[in-house]
Amino acid sequence: SLSLSLSLKMAPTLPEYSKTVKPNYVKLGYQYIVNHFLSLLLVPILLSILTEVLRLGPDGLLDLWISLHFTPIQILCSSFFTLYIATLYLMSKRRTVYLVDYACFKPPSHLRAPFARILEHARMVLGSKSESLAFQYKIIERSGIGEETCVPPIMHYIPPEPNMQLAREEAEMVIFSAMDSLLKKTGLSAKDIDVLIVNCSLFSPTPSLSAMVINKYKMRSNIKSFNLSGMGCSAGLISIDLARDLLQVHPNSNAVVVSTEILTPNLYTGTERSMQLPNCLFRIGGAALLLSNRWSDSRRAKYRLSHIVRTHKGADDKAYRCVFEEEDPEGKVGISLSIDLMTIAARALKSNITAIGPLVLPASEQLLFLATLIGRKIFKNKWKPYIPDFKQALEHFCIHAGGRAVIDELQKNLQLSAEQVEASRMTLYRFGNTSSSSIWYELSYIEAKGRMKKGDRVWQIAFGSGFKCNSAVWKCNRNIKTPADGPWNDCIHKYPVDIPEVFTL
Repeated sequence: SLSLSLSLKMAPTLPEYSKTVKPNYVKLGYQYIVNHFLSLLLVPILLSILTEVLRLGPDGLLDLWISLHFTPIQILCSSFFTLYIATLYLMSKRRTVYLVDYACFKPPSHLRAPFARILEHARMVLGSKSESLAFQYKIIERSGIGEETCVPPIMHYIPPEPNMQLAREEAEMVIFSAMDSLLKKTGLSAKDIDVLIVNCSLFSPTPSLSAMVINKYKMRSNIKSFNLSGMGCSAGLISIDLARDLLQVHPNSNAVVVSTEILTPNLYTGTERSMQLPNCLFRIGGAALLLSNRWSDSRRAKYRLSHIVRTHKGADDKAYRCVFEEEDPEGKVGISLSIDLMTIAARALKSNITAIGPLVLPASEQLLFLATLIGRKIFKNKWKPYIPDFKQALEHFCIHAGGRAVIDELQKNLQLSAEQVEASRMTLYRFGNTSSSSIWYELSYIEAKGRMKKGDRVWQIAFGSGFKCNSAVWKCNRNIKTPADGPWNDCIHKYPVDIPEVFTL
């Protein structure tokens, strides 16, 4: 009875194990053990070998070597075989592709389009069509776009009368400005460019935009040039994938990729709501970047390309038509955005994540995901699905600034913090949706904030018509100092800013 009473008195003073050990520490311990399993396994083996070597001593090691009875011919053959295997491995290994540097177009201040100007122009173009005006008011209020975004010169005129010449002038302004900045930053001569890829979805003139660049900079006659059109906001990553493949078959070469969207010929002046959305969201922008597989560029390059994963849902009719260029009942051409767009984008993202997860996630996250998947199969989906923690594998996220809803959904689904989507939100606020170039404005924001360090990994995610979800993972090659130039150099001190759910217009 005495021992029982003592135990009863002592019981409340003993803490419960489940309350003293925080789940976060348990998870961290699990992650460390799984991710370093092979290293931990090798430690006792290496210790055993070292102990045996110390026990044998120099004389014992010499006796062991003599007992093997290697002849000079055997040593020569073994050396040749080892050299052959090493050469074969190096020849079959994919060439490393480096991002030497990049430049973003910074629109001049006279192209700024504050809300008052946009809405005034909408009233003057649409006239008495109050329902269309009210819809555009609602979209702009909730868009997450700020007052400093810019539009092409034609959109500052009433009425706007776009034509081919004005579209070419916009293309020249954006592309040549980005190219000039890139050539200045890298010290590259235009005649030294081996591959040129230009992507622009909605403006595809003849001669092409890539030919326009070649003519402007008087590039070599044997340059390999490509012009991609109609591939949406994810075309920038498609261009990088194409450049990577070309750099695999052309040693000691470089490639320049130019990503932009020309808005002048694509202003919609009709009343279809699904076609008015691009008018409210898209803004002028562009980027140019230099890729290289040269060893001499490895030291100065900012990033190294790790992975590119492309997902295409075009086999599904709804996905194919969710972003569709067509005429409205009045014969006016515009880009129609389907009501199912976010659902289709979520499916494409899921497929893309499933493909890229095994490439980047640590073993601990992959095992948890696999265990959950097996459990859901056994218990008929009664288990809650496990969302892999991509923050374990990646330090920075550049989510295509397609709109506030896109960023919100990805932040929720990937369980990202406010800081991890800050670059995307601030890019949308300051520059709007600049299509395929938006991910480069976001990367520039991270650099301008001084957050990019050597070894950091960046995940760029973009969506495009068709429907496509493409992503690229880069690894920072060196510590990056805060750039002295770039699109954020004169305003980065003001960011981040608080973006209200609804702007007061």
